Amino acid sequence: MADKESDDILKGTTLDIYLFMLRARKPLGIREIQRALNISSPSVVQHHLSKLERTGLVKREMGNYLINKVLLENCLKISRFIVPRYLFYSIFALAVLLIELTFLRPNVLHQAYFFSVIATIIFLLIFCYETVRVWRKGSL
Repeated sequence: MADKESDDILKGTTLDIYLFMLRARKPLGIREIQRALNISSPSVVQHHLSKLERTGLVKREMGNYLINKVLLENCLKISRFIVPRYLFYSIFALAVLLIELTFLRPNVLHQAYFFSVIATIIFLLIFCYETVRVWRKGSL
């Protein structure tokens, strides 16, 4: 299936199962996933795994499921952690703002300095907003 269809499927419980399997980095059975995520029944897990299998994100081997394709469009996987890409942009914008406010501050404040600081603050706010939005939405 196309990546757009994969994006449409990765929501709610299906996304939770996919992220859990990404973090586990090993083949998992239906009951393991059910117990770890406190899902009501194995049939619910089976339904979501079959959706993931139809899109090609998960494959089945000897009764267990494992990640077939990693779909991390807006996120980066660092070891076992999945963080939004915008987090790094936010950290960079914060570092630039701190450098502007401490090391690059002129003795006599000019209009250009204020413009630069305000522009950096706007970039920082935009990147922070996008980071929080991706984290809350849980979208990949």
